[in-house]
Amino acid sequence: MKSDNNEEMFPLVDEQGNIIGAATRGECHNGSKKLHPVVHLHVFNSKGELYLQKRPLWKDIQPSKWDTAVGGHIDLGESVEIALKREAQEELGITDFTPELIATYIFESDRERELVFSHKTVYDGVITPSDELDEGRFWSIEEVKESIGKGVFTPNFEGEVERVISKGTA
Repeated sequence: MKSDNNEEMFPLVDEQGNIIGAATRGECHNGSKKLHPVVHLHVFNSKGELYLQKRPLWKDIQPSKWDTAVGGHIDLGESVEIALKREAQEELGITDFTPELIATYIFESDRERELVFSHKTVYDGVITPSDELDEGRFWSIEEVKESIGKGVFTPNFEGEVERVISKGTA
């Protein structure tokens, strides 16, 4: 079975995003709360529907939950913009999109602490989910709202989705 590489190196950052060190994925996800940066990309189509991915069972954080279309860690030495383009290509096969920053915030769970750079885009092209995802599809905003609080989504997505919907597709 596939698994996350717990030896993968992540940058450690302060709350402003300045790099202050490095640690492995395993160290960042073991409850240490070492702040590390991630990117999110919310993909809308021109009908206003939101694409979500279902996380595979083998993921070390929130397996089998629906989540942001694209989400991933920023690699050591990588910029937010490069990480966003890399993750969109890896997870959905998307290369031609224009991201818009929605927010930067800190997300904390019992296992980790992330500095999230959340973006959105409108995209009507072909989406080809990789084997990093169990599945993916577009959801109407009503479907998303009806599923909040029912254990369908990751807590991170649920905390971010109102901000995403309020920004809409415009």
